[in-house]
Amino acid sequence: MRTADFPRLLLVVSTVLSLVACGGGGGGGDAGSGTTPTTPGLASEPVLSGVVAIGAPLGGASITVIDSKGNALGGTTAHPVDGSYSLRLSSKAISTPVLVQARGLDATGAPVLLHSVVATPAVTMNANITPLSDAVLHLALGTEVAPVFAKAADQQSVLANLSLLTAASDFLKTLIKTPLSDVKISDSKTLDLLNASGFAANKNPADLLLDLLRVNVVRSNLDVLQLQLSNKLQPAGTAEVVVDLALARTELAKTTGSTPTVAITSTLKATTAAAATAANLGVIDDVGVALNQLIAQGGEAAAIAENALLAAYDKHNGGGGGVLSAKLATFAAKNWQLSRFQLLGCADDALVSGNCARVLVGAFVTDSSGKRVDYFSDALTYDTRTKKWQLKGNGRELDFQLRPLAWWALDGAGAPETVAGSPNPALGVQVLLQAQDPTSSTGLIEKATVQTPSGFSLPFAYCEQYWICVSEVAGASTVTATGGIRDTLLASASVGWLGGADTVRAARYIASYSLGGANKTRTAFLPSHLQSTAPASSRYPVFNGVSSSAPLTLAALRAGLDPVWSTWATANPDLRLISVRAVIRYSDGRVQQREFTVSPSETTRFASPLPGVAALAIGGTPVHELWLTAQDGLGRRLLTRYTLRS
Repeated sequence: MRTADFPRLLLVVSTVLSLVACGGGGGGGDAGSGTTPTTPGLASEPVLSGVVAIGAPLGGASITVIDSKGNALGGTTAHPVDGSYSLRLSSKAISTPVLVQARGLDATGAPVLLHSVVATPAVTMNANITPLSDAVLHLALGTEVAPVFAKAADQQSVLANLSLLTAASDFLKTLIKTPLSDVKISDSKTLDLLNASGFAANKNPADLLLDLLRVNVVRSNLDVLQLQLSNKLQPAGTAEVVVDLALARTELAKTTGSTPTVAITSTLKATTAAAATAANLGVIDDVGVALNQLIAQGGEAAAIAENALLAAYDKHNGGGGGVLSAKLATFAAKNWQLSRFQLLGCADDALVSGNCARVLVGAFVTDSSGKRVDYFSDALTYDTRTKKWQLKGNGRELDFQLRPLAWWALDGAGAPETVAGSPNPALGVQVLLQAQDPTSSTGLIEKATVQTPSGFSLPFAYCEQYWICVSEVAGASTVTATGGIRDTLLASASVGWLGGADTVRAARYIASYSLGGANKTRTAFLPSHLQSTAPASSRYPVFNGVSSSAPLTLAALRAGLDPVWSTWATANPDLRLISVRAVIRYSDGRVQQREFTVSPSETTRFASPLPGVAALAIGGTPVHELWLTAQDGLGRRLLTRYTLRS
């Protein structure tokens, strides 16, 4: 149902029609504490270097550098292996501070947008770009950094708050004092969260600190801009420490009586950690190294399955060792390799003595040129006898995910449509409970119920799709998929049982079903809150140039239209188009649909023009739809439905 070969989007439509016809930082001291005017001129154009990391190198990230007046100073791309970058800036006279932005993808394909700064100009400068450098800037500015970066020339009064960099960094270190201790950084004064020249994303203590922390900047459901920090190994993903950014900036700016702790709105004043797990994370990349050696040897899946690396493997979202060995055999056949591991979280339902037994990890998959071609994720466990990490899997028979979601419907000219029984745009919680075997696409479960945090249970039934569908009939074993978002969406406007407790971060949902004759339950947590109002129209993914004079039509698609989404992508650097689904809906109720994943290399357009397609209507004139899905780094999704013109 899903594949990385999305450039065949129209082949989606073509195939469906044919089927119908036939059937952190580093060590060192903190940055300078203030802004300075334009430098009179350095001896030569300065060189800016650093590392982009999120607990693993953010290889391939796009780096953009400006001065405090918004003047472009250059750009480059982070090294695909170690995340390092270096570029000679375009001017010797710079209005300081120098601001740096990195835009990339994490080990799951989620978009990452981070910032850093150099306060004092020099011929040689260093700026590491990490979630913690980004947090320092947000604390100092008291507002969202990305819009300030985009319009720096108009934000001089806001940028003046960068005089608070040192105070912001010192305050942040108090909020993460427990993981600092766990990674053996005993003197936080030596930890430079911005400009350390010796930092590398290689599981050293400063890098492990990034791995252990979940750092988010998000607006609450009351539209309060917050810095949210938590132990990444907490299964629920609860925001442990919450800081009101505007209030923190106000306190940090006080020359006397500054008390930034009053901006902490959570009960906890510092994040928790998992000391025993953290103590062993420094050697977790050994598994990746061993896997790359295995891949480089080539071999069929059967031979790979016999390797000692898979000896302790259980299962991962329904896939056993056979699924894993087949995946590794594909990598071997294509001469692909894995990047360093990024810690994604914990697969346990609850931590035992504060520690995680099954650690979730992810990695980029790259070809020999360094191009990112796929993603790898699994779970590892630490063997205390051998003192080594080993592949284990998360132990789950089925995948179960929740996504806060907003969607809107457009006609072929890009104008909003009237949607019967629903506002447009609309909001809801997307429930993704796996219903098919990941290799054979055969059904695994017939029906399920999903209990919301408010205590209501909603019926789901098998619909011949990878994810089970919402059912309007309690106890039904099968339903017909509509091809639309309502197949998996609990819409806040139409489900009366969906309340405020069901739409906040870490809201706990429980799925109940029968598998292999045994009754099972699974738990999932909402990764971020559902916004109280629909996002602005500019946030939803759209193709360039669609209008009444240039509508998106089936005829244009047949002729080989190559849709581009660069305008939307540029305006929304924190979002990424992740999939497109083609749906053909017939008047007799039948639906055909195919969904394809957008390749990580396809950032603004598809890799090749879309092939032509021959339409064949059966049972009445069909309706053709394209569904575009975008996602941000918090797991929130925005969908756009185009109803194509004939």
